[in-house]
Amino acid sequence: MITNPNITGKVALVTGSSRGIGRAIAQRLASAGATVVVTARSVQKEATGKRFQSEQVIPGTLEETVSLIEQAGGRAIALGADLENDADRDSLVARALEAAGGLDIVINNAGFADYARVEDMSFETFDRTINHYLRVPFALAKSAIPHMKAKGSGWIVNIGSITSMPMQRPFPDYQRAGGDTVYASVKAALNRFSQGLAAELVESNIAVNLVGPSTAIRTPGASALIPQEYPTEDVEYLAETVLAMCHLPAIERTGLLAFSMHYPWATNLRVMSLDGRTPFPFREPPAWSHPATPAAGL
Repeated sequence: MITNPNITGKVALVTGSSRGIGRAIAQRLASAGATVVVTARSVQKEATGKRFQSEQVIPGTLEETVSLIEQAGGRAIALGADLENDADRDSLVARALEAAGGLDIVINNAGFADYARVEDMSFETFDRTINHYLRVPFALAKSAIPHMKAKGSGWIVNIGSITSMPMQRPFPDYQRAGGDTVYASVKAALNRFSQGLAAELVESNIAVNLVGPSTAIRTPGASALIPQEYPTEDVEYLAETVLAMCHLPAIERTGLLAFSMHYPWATNLRVMSLDGRTPFPFREPPAWSHPATPAAGL
């Protein structure tokens, strides 16, 4: 069984961490010793967002995330930022460096998903999808790389999706119905971006990996997109897989496309609760997961 790393003294920036997957990742990195800079639009008050052509309020704030981390004995700093705002996006790394005194780890988790068939999708939704899942990871990596190079090490983890895997034949009913074509296409581009960036940075000892859910994780932001009858997975497996990508030298672990249930199973990685105190069951990947999912990372 692989023991869990201690990343005390490291500083991690986690985007989209007011709730859901981002919050879980922030909690797990903090319980492993990191100072975590959490960022989202929702600082003390829940923010509205446009989805399905209407304004919606989704629960979760950075204040709540910081409170959970501090209650578990960790340290977190909240920075409000709207990553669709160029000034907020381009100043975020500098603000994190100033607030925390350094930056070792960047987790690109923040997202926007508004499913529609191509014939029905607005250009606004198309552009926002590309912005969140390709432009923002590019921009934050570009800002962080000089600081990581100066320190001699760094870790970047992009959050991916199982929808980026090749489509099955014959096409399943849900893919015939459509809706995730653009989202999945941009996530596939993020896979290639992550591996290409890993190749560019391996000699600088900056690791770049991608981690995605093996199936689906029911979070406040994703619940409306997941059928109620669909069996989902615990977020702890993804958070632990992300942590596993945030401590080894780049030459030992970079350029992986890893998935939450598959990676711990294939590598014998012990999964812990978000506060780092309780082991989770060693679980085989679900039988309904995509057959092309790479077991130990592609």
